[in-house]
Amino acid sequence: MNKTTAENIAHILTEALPYIQRYAGKTVVIKYGGNAMTDETLKQGFARDIVLLKQVGINPIVVHGGGPQIGNLLTQIGKESHFVDGMRVTDRETMDIVQMVLGGLVNKDIVSMINEAGGRAIGLTGKDGNLIRASKLVLTRRAKDNQPSEIIDLGHVGKVDSIDPAILDMLENKDFIPVIAPVGVGPHGTSYNINADNVAGKMAAVLKAEKLLLLTNTRGVLDKEGALISGLNKALIETLKKEGTIQGGMIPKIDCALEAVESGSASACIIDGRVKHAVLLELLTDRGMGTLIR
Repeated sequence: MNKTTAENIAHILTEALPYIQRYAGKTVVIKYGGNAMTDETLKQGFARDIVLLKQVGINPIVVHGGGPQIGNLLTQIGKESHFVDGMRVTDRETMDIVQMVLGGLVNKDIVSMINEAGGRAIGLTGKDGNLIRASKLVLTRRAKDNQPSEIIDLGHVGKVDSIDPAILDMLENKDFIPVIAPVGVGPHGTSYNINADNVAGKMAAVLKAEKLLLLTNTRGVLDKEGALISGLNKALIETLKKEGTIQGGMIPKIDCALEAVESGSASACIIDGRVKHAVLLELLTDRGMGTLIR
């Protein structure tokens, strides 16, 4: 190792120190999805990031998606996927597939990766210990020409009613890393498929997390020229929505991030999951990455 390389490594390590001190003993909720879940190199890097955070005294909680994996299995069994406003219509048969993929295949794959990297991960769905209580999501579409609004039945698509942090507190105290599939339980044991961003946002709010990280397939929130917007607050978010800069699939991500910070989480950040070690770059470096919401 030459002197320049050694100095660069030392600089990186010392740069991380104040952030490790800041986040020590604090909870960070991380929504894991997109390319980061499908690219093998990114998957391994993510697992190592999570283990490192736990090793230095930070408490990560991982909430994951799995839409592409669900779609692939539905295709294999010859069942067509239908979406309304980006949400998968989930009948009883589809709900069985959702639980199989999210609570089984995807969840256990993430748990295994983290454990292989030296961590102690535990896989859960929202049904375990009644962690996520949910109810049916009712989607209302405004009609034209003063006609009555249309109520669209999405089947077993749900929304979070409440989160019981008791099981998460227990795992944290025993130095385990919770990995949570976004399946909730409703009255009479009914299962619901819930958007992972929404679950992560609610989780961060209830736990008063120091930070919520949402991994996506973009660099963050972009302006109309395609440049990254590094910071947002509520007033600016409303302005950007009205002018159409924030639109489509970014709206629910922004909304859940804003709800989290308004409900007790210190901050939220939308970051590019396509960048290797994105979690560490955001949490433990001076520059960070993505769009920060306060």
